[in-house]
Amino acid sequence: MYLNVAEIESAITSLHGAYPASSETIDLPHLTHDGRATRLLRVGTRQSDEVPAILLLGGMHAREWVPPDALISLAADLLEAHDIGTGLGYGESTFTAAQVERVLEELNLFFLPCVNPDGRHFSQTTSAMWRKNRRPAPEGSVGPSCVGVDLNRNFDFVWDHKAKFAPDADVHTSDKPCDPQVYRGPAAASEPETRNVVWALDSHPRIRWMVDVHSAVPVILHNWGSDQNQSTTPSDNFRNPDLDTVRGRPDDGIGEFIAEPDLKSAVELAERMNDAARAVRGVDYGVEPAYGLYPTSGTSDDYAYSRHVTDPADAKVYGFTIECGDTFQPVFSEAEQVIREVSAALLALALNAPEVAED
Repeated sequence: MYLNVAEIESAITSLHGAYPASSETIDLPHLTHDGRATRLLRVGTRQSDEVPAILLLGGMHAREWVPPDALISLAADLLEAHDIGTGLGYGESTFTAAQVERVLEELNLFFLPCVNPDGRHFSQTTSAMWRKNRRPAPEGSVGPSCVGVDLNRNFDFVWDHKAKFAPDADVHTSDKPCDPQVYRGPAAASEPETRNVVWALDSHPRIRWMVDVHSAVPVILHNWGSDQNQSTTPSDNFRNPDLDTVRGRPDDGIGEFIAEPDLKSAVELAERMNDAARAVRGVDYGVEPAYGLYPTSGTSDDYAYSRHVTDPADAKVYGFTIECGDTFQPVFSEAEQVIREVSAALLALALNAPEVAED
């Protein structure tokens, strides 16, 4: 059975209690609209400022029930395997005891299994297909769809799509509070859940990679989602106001700049994640820039990578999205298989990320 919100928080407590030498719980500063507190679970034997780190997000969208369970499952697997000195196997995707040890002793993994606990609770108890958080409806609005914000349109990256994109760019977001799916919120980072993710990045500058686990396509996405990638014209980037009337159009010769070495690293890491996921039971997720799915603004993965461009004092954080499985709430026997695919992919990232970053 899928974990509910209380069980996710209980699992975080229990895992830290069972493995105190290789984990830490970290309170996030912002309560949700319904007053819920959320925490990070750091998995690793080194202090947070000692080694590079990966931030793992799940449950951004309420109806996507698999990702939070996948992150709790992976954290439990890693902590137990490291404690007893064994490897891990997910179908034909296998990892040795030495590899598990390397992950926990040379990296930190910050797990935020359920970014959106209010939404998950509502999805699991009232409306299964609910996607957004539970921000109260604006005064004067009518109808249940007027509640909530799509958290993965709320981050401070070309958030104001009407000002930042071509009118015909078909960017998948909305400024209408009663949009039932993709309302971006009243301001960038208006939501406490969004601000908790920003706080995690701000407070842990050794984070170099971030993966936001979603469902369901499946596919592994890398930067960018705002426009097609290009590596020849550095001035053509999200900070250039001259692109605000043309951003997001396909095949127009203008795209979002990403340095060639960064693009090479992002693609290589995504492909290694895909290889590991495919080895579980033969499902090929595939790899593509996020724009290949559809143009977006205000997403977590693009925000994470954009930070070092906006402020060179910030660490460079490669952003990825794993869209896992092919349905939001599969029967749990199928969910367990998807959880294995996600676990294998994330372990492959952890093992390969430091090496690829040094290339």
